[in-house]
Amino acid sequence: MAKLTSRKEDYSKWYNELVVKADLAENSRVRGCMVIKPYGFAIWEKMKDELDRKFKETGHQNAYFPLFVPKSLFEAEEKNAEGFAKECAVVTHYRLKTDPNNPQKLIVDPDAKLEEELIVRPTSEAIIWSTYKNWIQSYRDLPILINQWANVVRWEMRTRLFLRTTEFLWQEGHTAHSTKEEAIEETEKMLEVYAEFAENFMAMPVIKGIKSPSERFAGAVETYCIEAMMQDGKALQAGTSHFLGQNFAEAFDVKFTNKEGEMEYAWATSWGVSTRLMGALIMAHSDDHGLVLPPTLAPFQVVIVPIFKGEDQLRQVDEVAFEIQNKLKAKGISVKYDNDNQNKPGWKFAEYELKGVPVRIALGARDLENKTVEVARRDTLTKEVQPLEGIENYIEELLQKIQQEIYLKALNFRDSNITKVDSYDEFKKVLEEKGGFISAHWDGTEEEEEQIKEETKATIRCIPLDAETENGVSLISGKPSSKRVIFAKSY
Repeated sequence: MAKLTSRKEDYSKWYNELVVKADLAENSRVRGCMVIKPYGFAIWEKMKDELDRKFKETGHQNAYFPLFVPKSLFEAEEKNAEGFAKECAVVTHYRLKTDPNNPQKLIVDPDAKLEEELIVRPTSEAIIWSTYKNWIQSYRDLPILINQWANVVRWEMRTRLFLRTTEFLWQEGHTAHSTKEEAIEETEKMLEVYAEFAENFMAMPVIKGIKSPSERFAGAVETYCIEAMMQDGKALQAGTSHFLGQNFAEAFDVKFTNKEGEMEYAWATSWGVSTRLMGALIMAHSDDHGLVLPPTLAPFQVVIVPIFKGEDQLRQVDEVAFEIQNKLKAKGISVKYDNDNQNKPGWKFAEYELKGVPVRIALGARDLENKTVEVARRDTLTKEVQPLEGIENYIEELLQKIQQEIYLKALNFRDSNITKVDSYDEFKKVLEEKGGFISAHWDGTEEEEEQIKEETKATIRCIPLDAETENGVSLISGKPSSKRVIFAKSY
């Protein structure tokens, strides 16, 4: 098995190789689109299941809306339409026909032109709020708390598996409320859901914050976000929650009668995460040997590999291995016993290391004699011999320990790569020599933000929600500033 390119040698190449070699995904015949393979999809399903549980616990229901959005609906909210216009795929015809000059070739039938062009969903605010108009008449119809799991299309010129693809999977929540305060509370609540998921399930520390006006979602009044740091020091936006005000209600004339009998526009939110989280998971934890998966998201948390000579030894090992497997399953631990004799144990060790299985148990004839097993941790690449008696309890505690230590490792890395700077020269020096997150003052203007972006390729990732009040001056203009913001290069 060919070794991965090291992260230090070429981080981007390491990432691309790992996604393919670990059987997570591959490029498809459609430019910019990917095939998510079973092992990769199993991780995504674990993410999806946990998030879906959290959404339902907070009162949301799943629904589904069309993939196609009539162009007139898409244009109704001008900022949203303008923000996504360059990424839209457009359907103009609904039929093909045989080329009269070449019977083996199909051409677009010019007689099958649509009366109105359809946008292939880049996001669903337009189609959903045009539907909500029929659902909302009174304050009694509110709130509406809807989520949908779907695919979207955003035509990308430069793509990378999971991080930026033309088609990707996501969830998008769309809620309607009777008051501004209730909508803001919803926006902040869902940000907390994302942050808790990122930290407790992905073992990935995040900074919660608000986007600068130029980085807001098109059509939003305020965009909240969680920002994570990857091992190359770049930021990755891991989730967003948008307070949309009454913009979409006004665009689609969604009014309701309030408790005072007066008509007013509904208040809106939207929020989403996507298969980009797969890229975040890989880049936050993995190493030069392959994936490092937190136990909560591993397709199987434990693999048992038998070491044997001949069928008699295999039968003896099988008996004990199945017993271990059953005890682990009884504790809710997902486990695979790989007694396939097509590949040797050494090959299996390397394969499961590459795929990031958190714990590997090796079991052979000598182990049976000593009543022990060899336990290997994927995150630290360490091994130790443990008694067979009570192994299920040891593994249960070990998985919890691995989850916590993967998070703490990422947290320590993140915190040691946040640098406070007070001058533009220092900013540029840190960005060039160290990278990571830079905490600096900003005067609040789009002009200064744009100048920094053009000159350094760093953007304001967020204005942290927990930012302390601190008198300072901005990097370029020297104007007064009361809070630091987080700058970084990003994916």
